[in-house]
Amino acid sequence: MSVIDTIQPVTHDLGQFQVRRALPSRGRTMVGPFIFVDEFGPATLDIGAGMDVRPHPHINLATVTWLFEGAIDHRDSLGTYVTIRPGQVNLMTAGSGIVHSERSPQEERDRGAKLYGMQTWLALPDDAQEVQPAFEAQIGLPIVEDSGAHATVIMGELWGTRAPTTTHAETIYAEINLAAGGTLPIDAEADERAVMLVGGTASIDGHPLDPYVLTVLAPGAAMRLASDGGGRVMLLGGEAFQTKRHVWWNFVSSSRERINQAKDDWRAGRFPLVPGDSDEFIPIPDQPNTVSYP
Repeated sequence: MSVIDTIQPVTHDLGQFQVRRALPSRGRTMVGPFIFVDEFGPATLDIGAGMDVRPHPHINLATVTWLFEGAIDHRDSLGTYVTIRPGQVNLMTAGSGIVHSERSPQEERDRGAKLYGMQTWLALPDDAQEVQPAFEAQIGLPIVEDSGAHATVIMGELWGTRAPTTTHAETIYAEINLAAGGTLPIDAEADERAVMLVGGTASIDGHPLDPYVLTVLAPGAAMRLASDGGGRVMLLGGEAFQTKRHVWWNFVSSSRERINQAKDDWRAGRFPLVPGDSDEFIPIPDQPNTVSYP
């Protein structure tokens, strides 16, 4: 059996585009270090409209932004100001605490902003949860090609090729593009792995992949992705965490007390401000959309 679980995402309709959240779910909180998996778009917004995610905090995790189309301006409390574009992985390590915002650049708004990509969070290992906050953007990522397929290694090591992106736990993350009739083997080394079809059609060992469903693969089994008509598939996973992680809103930690402290700190204004974007912020919600389940 190559597939051990399928997770239907929860879809959030934000008006002009949709966000599909596969993790955390009631049946599974994590796949390797991945504890939050969002897919958004594809969408083209009205002229003048854009994405505006106001400043908000994170702790004890790393966010990974990967775009297929469009652009996003990232600002954070370290003073980082970067425009995220396709082919560039943006890794923000929250560690002991960081604040950031994500907004569509003005030039995108002027022509009709495109939104299509992935936002994922990685839980940090026990001994790295409170590391100093950091940000990095990597371009020129390694490409692996085989039988009508090419894959971009975003994080970790796959097919003997390692990406330069920082990892705190063993991680695999890749975008796989299959031409019509293309195939690609999937490494069997990770503790936990999953795939998500984000465009076109594809199957894994003859099992058809449904769009935007997170398909969790059996550990240790060598498998092959294939597509009759062409498709785009995200592969993610890595080492299984032995310590439970809790999720509440934008906070992830092995300690509920640490999350409660972060709530108090955000309410009291003890997190740092985002230079260039400090006039607005997202308040603590009464009932957040993102939670872990008992």
